[in-house]
Amino acid sequence: MIDQQGSSLPIAEQCRLLNVNRSTWYYDGKDEHEENVRLMNMMDELHIQHPTWGSRTLRDHFRNLGIIVNRKRIQRLMGIMRLSVIYPKRNLSRRNLAHRVFPYLLRDANIERVNQVWSTDITYIRMEKGWAYLAAIIDWRSRAILAWRLSNTCDTGFCVEALKEALELYGEPEIFNTDQGSTFTAPEFLDVLKNRDIRISMNGKGRALDNAIMERFWRSLKQEEVYLKSYEDLDRARKNIGSYIDHYNAGRPHSSLGGKYPLHEYRRLVA
Repeated sequence: MIDQQGSSLPIAEQCRLLNVNRSTWYYDGKDEHEENVRLMNMMDELHIQHPTWGSRTLRDHFRNLGIIVNRKRIQRLMGIMRLSVIYPKRNLSRRNLAHRVFPYLLRDANIERVNQVWSTDITYIRMEKGWAYLAAIIDWRSRAILAWRLSNTCDTGFCVEALKEALELYGEPEIFNTDQGSTFTAPEFLDVLKNRDIRISMNGKGRALDNAIMERFWRSLKQEEVYLKSYEDLDRARKNIGSYIDHYNAGRPHSSLGGKYPLHEYRRLVA
C-alpha cells in the first residue's frame, strides 16, 4: 500500500493518510554499504565493552585487525548510531542550534522516590539487513522500563509515542532527563513535558555519564538479548525485544535493588 518509489507523496504523508505509524513500516536497506553495516555492528559491540573508546582508538583497533578505515568514516558512523563516548569530546548526538537546551538538574541528586526522575535515550539495534533505533523510558529509582518504541528512522515521532504511553500508564515524573540531541530538543517532544509542568533536564554536552542508568540498561539488553539473536525484520526485533523488556521488568533480579524486580519495586514504592 505504501509506495516508496512511484508516489509523489513523502513516506510520512502516506503513512499518515493510511493511519499507519511510520515506525511500524519497515523497508530493506539504509543506503549504507554492507561493509559500513559490518563496521557499525562491530563498533556497537566494542562500545558496550569499551565505552571510552573514541574514533582514534577504534581506527587503530580496526587497523590491528587488518581493516583500514579512516577517522572521518568512523565518526560519521558513530553519528548515525548515536554513540556517546565517555570522555569530554565533540557531541555526536547532534542538536539543532535553533532548539532550546535545558540545564542538567541531577548532579549529586539523591533519588529517593519513584516518579522523581525519568529519563530516555535512543540506541542502535542491529538486524540482518540494516538497523533500527530503540527508544526507552526508565524510572531512575526502580530501574523499571516504563515504555519503549522501535523504529527504522531516528525521528522525534516514535519518542513522543513512548513518552505519551509512559505518562498515560504511570503518571508524571517530577524531572525528565534527556540528551541534547535534536530528537529530544524538538518542540513536539518538549511540549508534551511543558504542558504537564514537568521539569526538563538535559545531559551536559559530551557527558554520557549523566545518563548512566540508561546506558547500563542498554548494556544488559544487548549482551543478554540483541547480540544473541539475528533479527530478520523489524517485527521480529520488536517481538524479541519486547519479550526481553518484560523479562527485565518482572523476571530478572536487579543488583541495585537487592535482587528485586524493577517493575515490582516500582509498583511497591508507588502504592
